Amino acid sequence: MDRETPTLSIDAAEAQLLANLRSGRAGAFEDLLRQHGGRLLSVIRRLLDHEEDARDALQDALLSAFRSLDRFDGRSQLSTWLHRIAVNAALQKLRSRQRKPLRTIDELLPKFLEDGHQAYPARVWHDTGGQSLERQETCLIVRQAIAELPDMYRTVLVLRDVEGLDSEETAARLGVAVGVVKTRLHRARQALRTLLDPHFGRGTQ
Repeated sequence: MDRETPTLSIDAAEAQLLANLRSGRAGAFEDLLRQHGGRLLSVIRRLLDHEEDARDALQDALLSAFRSLDRFDGRSQLSTWLHRIAVNAALQKLRSRQRKPLRTIDELLPKFLEDGHQAYPARVWHDTGGQSLERQETCLIVRQAIAELPDMYRTVLVLRDVEGLDSEETAARLGVAVGVVKTRLHRARQALRTLLDPHFGRGTQ
């Protein structure tokens, strides 16, 4: 039985792209942008709420990667290495713009009565599964709610709950203590719940 010609694995394809980039082969940078640009832009958009900032950060990330090719040791996937650079570029953009938050985190946190009970108990959420269109609308609502969080809380939430970094790596990326990450993450999750309750709580009109 004839065997089909095997296609390049992801590892082999990335190795070829890396070799082309390092050798300065024509079109290699365009290949990098075509293969990874869309995914990296999606990562950056989760951290930056302005499209112009996101695209500037993507350009910074790609240029940084291109200039650092000689330091890529191959111990991780090229895509993983690029992801790390993209996150760092987005965080650097956040630090440089020093945008004043539109709202403070305190107004989004649960309020408690003197007896320790919540003044406004969290609603039980209805099932958000179902049709594809409904799921897309749910994802859009969640993304918009995350974008409303103040920068320092949004970044921790995205890095931990969306990008899947652990607390130690998140702390290293942000230059803060692990305890700070855990505190901010807890508050960010509470605030996000407040923002999403009107959409997903039972009895929502």
